[in-house]
Amino acid sequence: MATPQERLANALEALEKLQVGGRHTVRSRDLTRDQRELLTKNGFLRQVMKGWYIPAQPGFSDGETTAWYAAYWDFVREYLTERFGTGWSLSADQSLVLQAGNWNVPTQLLVRARGGRNQPTRFLHGTSVLDVNQPPPTAADVVEVQGLRLYSIDAGLIAASPYFFTSQPVEARTLLATQPDASALLARLLDGGHTVIAGRLAGAFRNVGRSREADAILSAMNAAGRRARETDPFAGQSPPTAYRREPSPYVHRIRLLWERMRADIPGRFPAPPGPPNDTGSYLRAVDDIYVTDAYHSLSIEGYRVGRELIERVRSGAWNPDGDEADRADRDAMAARGYWQAFNAVKDSIRKVFAGENPGSVADRDHATWFQELFAPAVGAGLVKAANLAGYRNGPVYIRNSRHAPLNPGAVRDAMPTFFELLAGETDPAVRVVLGHFIFVYIHPYLDGNGRMGRFLMNVMMAGGGYPWTVIPVQARARYMATLETASVGLDIGPFASFLVERLGRPAPEAAAAPA
Repeated sequence: MATPQERLANALEALEKLQVGGRHTVRSRDLTRDQRELLTKNGFLRQVMKGWYIPAQPGFSDGETTAWYAAYWDFVREYLTERFGTGWSLSADQSLVLQAGNWNVPTQLLVRARGGRNQPTRFLHGTSVLDVNQPPPTAADVVEVQGLRLYSIDAGLIAASPYFFTSQPVEARTLLATQPDASALLARLLDGGHTVIAGRLAGAFRNVGRSREADAILSAMNAAGRRARETDPFAGQSPPTAYRREPSPYVHRIRLLWERMRADIPGRFPAPPGPPNDTGSYLRAVDDIYVTDAYHSLSIEGYRVGRELIERVRSGAWNPDGDEADRADRDAMAARGYWQAFNAVKDSIRKVFAGENPGSVADRDHATWFQELFAPAVGAGLVKAANLAGYRNGPVYIRNSRHAPLNPGAVRDAMPTFFELLAGETDPAVRVVLGHFIFVYIHPYLDGNGRMGRFLMNVMMAGGGYPWTVIPVQARARYMATLETASVGLDIGPFASFLVERLGRPAPEAAAAPA
């Protein structure tokens, strides 16, 4: 008879086979009853609803959302396909949100389906799916993205509600800006006689600076005897000033986020002091704060480091080549990498004080910061050397966040745009706030994004003459909450105010271990 440990090990092997290829959804039929009960009891499986499960991590509380948010879109696809086959699609508005590159987890997902129940099905953490009994678009108007059935962009822009343009202006403008011309939309508008929608789309195109497309829609409709009256669906919201025709929705999304958010920052910050008269004194102050900064920045990320370990690293007493304990200590690797990266960041600050553009310096140097951050772990064999090659090649999730960072291909579109905006920004406060926020919004690396974002923030702080600023681990919950508000609610104000409150304030000194 198998021991309890052997039964659990066998159940884990069965779960591992199901997860090949990144699968996040488990059905009752995929495992035996004994396997399901063992995995659920030990925290490796969590029930979403009767007969449906997701893999989980033992030791996490019921309030831990990471496993669910990571599994969400895979789960929705499996669930809807199981119920409706191919007779479903997401609503036009939700389809357009995803087509614009916004994969944040919604609280309620609206689905059109033949045989829909017109009532919500409740999932974990306050999320739900509302399937309405309405036919999905025709096969010609459906596209599949990551297995989800969506309205095509053309069909979606015509079927979208007027509310879409006011509730999701970044997504709406992103999609309008990516359209090569209005011809595909025009064919649909003329065939359907959609005069009101034509007027709305004409106004929308004009709002994003594409008057040629707006005029084409109006003249074609009028020539066909279908008079359209132009209306601006963005309801008086200021039009973007940084319009460029780009094929990637992610490039537009980063530009529009930057423009939307930057206006809410300058008045919150004190006037920038400007470059220090004595750069040596500034850098000595940075050195003096190192232990405190390293302790808090590493503790925010879950590393258990204290003053003794940090001082060993700084003094050179940490010896991974000769000391087996040092070589095996994950926290020590993180501390050593932080020390190396910290010194590389100081070199970048020297360049800024020498008159170089802070955004351009960060663009050139951030890869070096990252490499130094993880070089000790690579040397010890804890991290693959290939991870130092550049931006990530796989998905990444932020713990307890509804925000879904950009996919790997989008990262390569977005990062050059981000650094272009950072280098072109003239307001030091905007560079500080959006430098940090947009970097972690994109999340370009598999690990280290928080530490890199705070390094970037402090290089931008130096660019305005502001002091090096520490975010204490005791403020982690508020720090993460304000980033979540900016990522999901597109409200940068709370995060900007949070940074202002920390500006120049001493953080609690490093202790033996994080509180």
